[in-house]
Amino acid sequence: MSSTRKPNRFAFKIGISLTTLVAMFGLAMLLGAKDVSLHELWQILTYQGGDDDKIATLQEIRYPREVAAVLVGAALAVAGAIMQGLTRNPLADPGLLGLTAGANASLALAFAVLPAMNYVGIMVVCFVGAALGMFLVIGIGSLKKGGLSPYRIVLAGSAVSAFLYAASDGISLLSKTSKNVTMWTSGGLIGTTWAQVQAISPIVVAAIVVVMAMSKSLTILSLNEESAVGLGIRTAYVKTILYIMIILLTGAAVALVGKMAFIGMMIPHIVRAMFGTDYRVVIPMSAIWGAAFMLMADTLGRTIHAPFETPVVAIMAILGLPFFLFVVRKGVKAL
Repeated sequence: MSSTRKPNRFAFKIGISLTTLVAMFGLAMLLGAKDVSLHELWQILTYQGGDDDKIATLQEIRYPREVAAVLVGAALAVAGAIMQGLTRNPLADPGLLGLTAGANASLALAFAVLPAMNYVGIMVVCFVGAALGMFLVIGIGSLKKGGLSPYRIVLAGSAVSAFLYAASDGISLLSKTSKNVTMWTSGGLIGTTWAQVQAISPIVVAAIVVVMAMSKSLTILSLNEESAVGLGIRTAYVKTILYIMIILLTGAAVALVGKMAFIGMMIPHIVRAMFGTDYRVVIPMSAIWGAAFMLMADTLGRTIHAPFETPVVAIMAILGLPFFLFVVRKGVKAL
């Protein structure tokens, strides 16, 4: 009897997750400075005509923006889940471990040296910066005897992030490109175009597929590295591939929305509470809940003070900081 209930309960949770994502996407498309009805939305999305002004608003402004929110939310949540699994650190997050700061610093340098760089170039620069930030944190955190403890990696991440953000500000001020850098790093989806969505979507989707293919190995690594070696898993190979996927996911997200902390930390915690610690489930569910959460934050940003926008990064901070403090208070434990 109980064995029958478990699959039913699991299927119910997946159904709730997918329903939440679809509902949040629908609300994001309906609500904003210019609200539309459900009937109008259906007509416009199925190209059956409608008000020209609303058609332009939905198809060219809101639609690409919300698709981008799905991609960014999924990318950051999956990156956070991988980092928490690899480091066995519940506080791990791309924004807290130097990746976001590294991407921002490299973006500032790129705007100073090559101000006319296209969007593909910006993405490549963000990938390089994210990798630099991550390697700095891991390197500094590993200097002391004992290796990367959860607290040490967070402290190293805070120090490196502070340095890289300061470097970013200094470069942008000296090169008089602070306005351009701020527009890219303000943590929002304003002005997202279909060209940008098309540029990041293959990278995000491909990276998530690769991570899902390696999720069984990640589950074992998240429990005990010695066990993984004993089971014949090539830990160095798996870690290298997964760290590359983290860089690609974080770099693509930062290239589009800039600074965005906490989502990569919160969502994997919520998913593990719902579905357990098997990363074959944690990774796809993190993508779904990360996308839904990002849609919710973007919708709140557009509607709280419409027609003006509240920065999404501010909403993430308001929601994420209490969660971060809760995790710290609860105690840092190995996952």
